[in-house]
Amino acid sequence: MTVAGILLAAGGGSRLGQPKALVEFDGQTLAERGVALLAGGGADPVLVVSGAVPVSVANARTVHNPDWPTGMGSSLAAGLRALGGGGAAPGLSADTGAASVGAAVIALADQPLVGAESVRRLIAAHRDGASVAVAAYDGKPRNPVLIAREHWPAVLEMATGDTGARPFLRAHPGLVTLVECADTGRPDDIDTEADLARVRKDRSGKS
Repeated sequence: MTVAGILLAAGGGSRLGQPKALVEFDGQTLAERGVALLAGGGADPVLVVSGAVPVSVANARTVHNPDWPTGMGSSLAAGLRALGGGGAAPGLSADTGAASVGAAVIALADQPLVGAESVRRLIAAHRDGASVAVAAYDGKPRNPVLIAREHWPAVLEMATGDTGARPFLRAHPGLVTLVECADTGRPDDIDTEADLARVRKDRSGKS
């Protein structure tokens, strides 16, 4: 069974003033950077869930979420359903190998400092038996998150509003394997212009 990647990139970026997926960062859009993160960490296939604006990234399949204004939960649901996690699979053709996907790594487009090594570690934890693996930074759970296919129906039932997988994770703490990733990157969110300026400055300071 393979491990897919789902990049949540549907938001309109109301506080940022522009859709996050198309924001330029270090020579790439945030959507392109997120796809590279997932693919570089070993996820295949990689899906990008779009919404506010059309998104097209090489080597990734786009799944449009018409309900994107309702929040991250609907985008996560669209991604999981596109992999056959329940209901129809909009945007995917039969040759994507969705049926062979045993787990999905979910990442957010607005966290460009997350490193591909975090994805590799989550996939390794899954190979070692973890059905739910969460990247932790100094012991604090953040993103990305890996969820095995067996749990997708429960995730779909609880994925509402802007919470994504969080309700499922909180309801099933015994399933969660924390995977320390502080040495692989940082899960800084880009929600405002100030956030973007700070993260760009931090990135340039390391280059």
